[in-house]
Amino acid sequence: MTRALVIIDIQQDYFPGGANPLVGPEAAADAAARLLAHFRARGEPVIHIQHIWDAPDATFMRPGTPGFEIHPLVAPLPGESLVQKEAPNAFLGTDLEKQLRDAELSDLVVVGMMSSMCVDATVRAAADLGFGVTVAHDACAAPNLEFNGAALPGELVHASFMAALADGYAQVVSSRELIERS
Repeated sequence: MTRALVIIDIQQDYFPGGANPLVGPEAAADAAARLLAHFRARGEPVIHIQHIWDAPDATFMRPGTPGFEIHPLVAPLPGESLVQKEAPNAFLGTDLEKQLRDAELSDLVVVGMMSSMCVDATVRAAADLGFGVTVAHDACAAPNLEFNGAALPGELVHASFMAALADGYAQVVSSRELIERS
């Protein structure tokens, strides 16, 4: 059984001053960076995911803007895989599944942004494709949302999506627990 760390869309636009800031991205990036250092130290594979939104009406993640760049805390090193995607699901329209299968990776540790969009879509797809999935909940962040006139704080959005993923799609644990277990 071989695992990889998959870091989804920890890009500058999700941080204060970016085009689409989330709730708590700094703490999530710190936790993701600790996991990244752990995986690198153990020689385990790391796959970086970067969202591209190059439509004329794109409001964030536009190529060529500072917000498009991966946050320095989790930036890829030479030799680490970088998958660029245009959809929330990192498997859709990319070679992510092929990379994982070719490397005989069966288990994924997922971190990233946004809990309520790209993390959720990718985790569900990975589970549907037969991968074992663990999500480090403290290494993910979500936005404030509104639904049917109700304001939903990002912390609640994040918790709701983590609870849903833990109910059949993934193990959901802290980054500290992941590091201590390996």
